Amino acid sequence: MSSRTVRLHLTPEHQLRQRYLQLPVEVEIGPSLEIEIAYDTSQAVVDLGCESPAGWRGWSGSARHRFVITSEAATPGYRPGELEAGEWAVVLGLHSIPTDGVDVQVEIRSPAISRPVAEPWAAPAACPASSSRLLPAPAGPRWYAGDFQAHTLHCDGSESISQLAARGVRAGLDFLAVTDHNTVSHHEHLPGVSAAHGITLLPGQEITTGRGHANAFGDIGWIDFRRPASSWVDEVAGRGGVLSVNHLIVGDCSWLHRLPRAIELWHISWFRDLSSTQAWAFWQRWGRDVVPIGGSDFHRPGQGWTVGTPTTWVAAEDSSPEAILDGVQRGRTAINVGVRPDATPDPLCTPVLLRVDDEVHAIHAEGAVLVDLEGRQRRITSRHQSVPSSWGMGSLHLEDADRRLLAVC
Repeated sequence: MSSRTVRLHLTPEHQLRQRYLQLPVEVEIGPSLEIEIAYDTSQAVVDLGCESPAGWRGWSGSARHRFVITSEAATPGYRPGELEAGEWAVVLGLHSIPTDGVDVQVEIRSPAISRPVAEPWAAPAACPASSSRLLPAPAGPRWYAGDFQAHTLHCDGSESISQLAARGVRAGLDFLAVTDHNTVSHHEHLPGVSAAHGITLLPGQEITTGRGHANAFGDIGWIDFRRPASSWVDEVAGRGGVLSVNHLIVGDCSWLHRLPRAIELWHISWFRDLSSTQAWAFWQRWGRDVVPIGGSDFHRPGQGWTVGTPTTWVAAEDSSPEAILDGVQRGRTAINVGVRPDATPDPLCTPVLLRVDDEVHAIHAEGAVLVDLEGRQRRITSRHQSVPSSWGMGSLHLEDADRRLLAVC
């Protein structure tokens, strides 16, 4: 067995010079590789990833301090496969480094002394309702209910892909995007899990940096988060995918770059104050030509919400990943709150606002107020009411009597 230890003292100067530090590792053809890092987590945040001569092998950020890669299996977040001989790189993301620096110890073992842990499998869940309810739609497509941001054990989520799929079915969703951070290790598992649970799992990856996050949707291969964000827009489009800005105005990871095709206009953070007008201010100024979607950003139980909070509706020819993304490209989206006041997932029976041809349909919205981007208002007085698309300026949304957001189209 080959084993060695590398000790580093990382300072803010290292962070300024190279935010993603590459530690070269010579690897011989062998059965497995194990990398483990140790540092004072109360003082710093150091992310962990790995690159081989053939390309990116995975990322765990700060969620894990150890990973194993073998020819048949790997720690979630990393891709299994034969170990190529040559220079690999342990990638250390210097996210937060104290003024006095931090000592980091890197253990490199080949072969590994432990095995990857298998992901838990969940029994298929029963769907409480089906979004096959006939909603008014353009000729040809129908509306599918989904969620464009959720995470698994392949990054900092706590549930397996199978457990997440079962959760999506219980929430009444037709599709669910799996968008683990800076990795595509989950993509190869999605078709099988999708078929077993009866829900479309949309391949995605959350491109995660210190200057904003974006989701790249589609089975398009890995996008290098270390490159300038301006390159992501063209690269994702060139590969046939869709790029969206995530949580565009939240905390220390608001979007600071060029706008792509779509924006996660409605992120779970909006649920903390549904009367907030921050996202409207952004969309009013910069987002009128982009497509709005919503994402729950679900990571684990106990957060206070589940997938489908909010729910994004996409008018598509079918529920395949390709058809869902085509619907987004065409701008056929709407978003609604997706849950009842008691937080029970119910995308079908909470207020929905849909733009179809020359009309806008407000469904399950009696008593709500229809509002346009200029602030014009119109009361909804029946369970299913339509107004001409020519009414109002720009995007429309529904509010309740307390000005809390209910739905967007």
